[in-house]
Amino acid sequence: MHTTARRTDSAPAPEAAEYTFTRSTWAHAAPKALFELISDVSMISTWSPSAHDVAYDDGDGPWPGARFQGRNRRGEREWSSRSQVVECLPGKVFAFVVDDIVRWRWTFRADGTGTVVEQSWQLLRLDPVLGRTRRDLDALRDHMATSVEHTLLALARWIAERGDSISP
Repeated sequence: MHTTARRTDSAPAPEAAEYTFTRSTWAHAAPKALFELISDVSMISTWSPSAHDVAYDDGDGPWPGARFQGRNRRGEREWSSRSQVVECLPGKVFAFVVDDIVRWRWTFRADGTGTVVEQSWQLLRLDPVLGRTRRDLDALRDHMATSVEHTLLALARWIAERGDSISP
């Protein structure tokens, strides 16, 4: 009798819900001004090291159901993505889902003479395009967290450099 040994991992398979994070920064601008900057998706490449060539579909804009396309990069890899706005409350929240896989959410809360801006990333489902192992998914999450930190700091710096033209 011939038997085949199967390798079993003691670690449970990764779950999409495990892959989420939120980062924040303070910026010297009113919540509404920050919302307007972020909901103009064509501006994201101004601050993000990962996203570029982002634009709403013809006739769409910052409202629920609106769709947009962009180019993304991670290391040497580059790809296109399709997104749909899922939350849009001026001065409060702007959120979208990318390819039904990832949810990005920005929130804006007045704080003194400026705003606390939070950016969240949430994996909605596992997909082989993102990686097949826990190590792959951990690396993706860590890369995205670093990208978000860079984006938020670049946004706050960009606003500070413009002074009163964007301030509350």
